[in-house]
Amino acid sequence: MEKVADIASDIGEYIRQQRSNAKISLRQLSKLAGVSNPYLSQIERGVRKPSAEILQQIAKGLRISAEALYVQAGILDLPMGGPVGDAIRADTELTERQKQVLLDVYESFRRENAAAKPEPVAPTPEQAAESKESA
Repeated sequence: MEKVADIASDIGEYIRQQRSNAKISLRQLSKLAGVSNPYLSQIERGVRKPSAEILQQIAKGLRISAEALYVQAGILDLPMGGPVGDAIRADTELTERQKQVLLDVYESFRRENAAAKPEPVAPTPEQAAESKESA
């Protein structure tokens, strides 16, 4: 099990990376998120582990999903989604917003296809006997 200090360091590094990707300064994020500059700096350096409320404010300032920060902080488990969802979430070239849009589109296609599939029909006793004979 990870130590609290490791988790704080991981979330801080993740926030720093997202801030860098968004090309905003620590001071700008501080204003956008409504979190003091020194406190945000401590979070990024792994000195402080932010609460879920603070993470939500930071996510809003970064324009990413709060869920992404909750997962990084260990507050939420990584959502299930199979290999496609895992690949999208693992792609470091995409922003959190882009990842979420791709996941939403992917899931909508899956729901649409599932709704269009006819329900499987149980074979009749004759069909079941035929398939056993041919096997």
